[in-house]
Amino acid sequence: MPFLGSGRGLTAVAAMLVASLVALPAHAQTLDTGNTAWMLTSTTLVLLMTIPGFALFYGSMVRRKNVLATAMQSFAAACLMTVLWMVRGYSLAFSDGGTFNNYIGGLLNVFLADLTKDALSGTIPESVFITFQMPFAIITPALICGAFADRMKFSALLWFLGIWMLVVYAPVCHWVWGGNFLANEGVLDFASDTVVHINSGVARLVAAIVLGRRRSARVDVR
Repeated sequence: MPFLGSGRGLTAVAAMLVASLVALPAHAQTLDTGNTAWMLTSTTLVLLMTIPGFALFYGSMVRRKNVLATAMQSFAAACLMTVLWMVRGYSLAFSDGGTFNNYIGGLLNVFLADLTKDALSGTIPESVFITFQMPFAIITPALICGAFADRMKFSALLWFLGIWMLVVYAPVCHWVWGGNFLANEGVLDFASDTVVHINSGVARLVAAIVLGRRRSARVDVR
C-alpha cells in the first residue's frame, strides 16, 4: 500500500533523528538552528500522517455511514493524546524515574514542569523535542483504531487509547528512545519498529480478539 509505505518512511526518518539526539554527548549541548528547523518540519510531517492521513485512510475502508465517525476517531485521538502528552506522557517517557528509571520515567516534568525557554535536548530546544515526540504519541494510538473501526463506542475508545498511551506507550518509549531497559540491552529503533509498529500491532491484535468477530460480514455500502 503506497500510503503505508510512504508514511512508514517518514516515520523512519523522523525516528532516526530521535535516536541520534538521545545519543548526543554532553559537550554537544549547543543550539543548532538547522537541526531545529528540520525537527519542526518533521513534526509537521508526522502530524499530517494522522490528520488528515489516517483519518482519510481508515475512513475509506469502512461503510459509507461510518466514514465521519471513523475519521473523527483519528482527530479525537490527536486531541486527547496532545493533552495527555503535555500533562504526564512526556514525563513518564523521558524524565528521570529515580530508583525505577530503567523501567519508567518519573513525574519531574508533569505539566511540563521545570521546562525553560533555554533548556536544550541535544542541539535543539527541549520544547521542540517535546513537540516532535508528541506526534508519535498521537499516531501510535491512532494506528490502533484501524483494528476496531466502527465497532467500538466512542467513549470507550477514548478511555482505552488514553490509558494505553500512559500505561503502555510511555514506558516502552522510555525503554527505547529514553535510553533505558531495552536500549541498555542493545535494542536500536531507528525506524520506530518497537515503539510505534510492534507496540500498536500487539494492541490492535488484543483489541480485535477482545471485541470478537463482527456481527455481520455482509457488505453494506449504504
